[in-house]
Amino acid sequence: MKVAVDVRSIELNLGHNGIVLYVYDNGDKYIGKLRVGKATVEWCKGKVPIGKGKKIALDDFIAKHLNVL
Repeated sequence: MKVAVDVRSIELNLGHNGIVLYVYDNGDKYIGKLRVGKATVEWCKGKVPIGKGKKIALDDFIAKHLNVL
């Protein structure tokens, strides 16, 4: 798997746009974008634009997938 980073804002704190990870499979086929913002995580599969993807609250994502909270 290959992941590239597109920083939408050059500051230490996440801005309104957050950070976008472009995700590719092992054959360099584009899979989608993962955007992490201040309060949400959004998965945009394929050509789905940012803002139209599946969103989950950051706290819920951490609790469900990382078992930290």
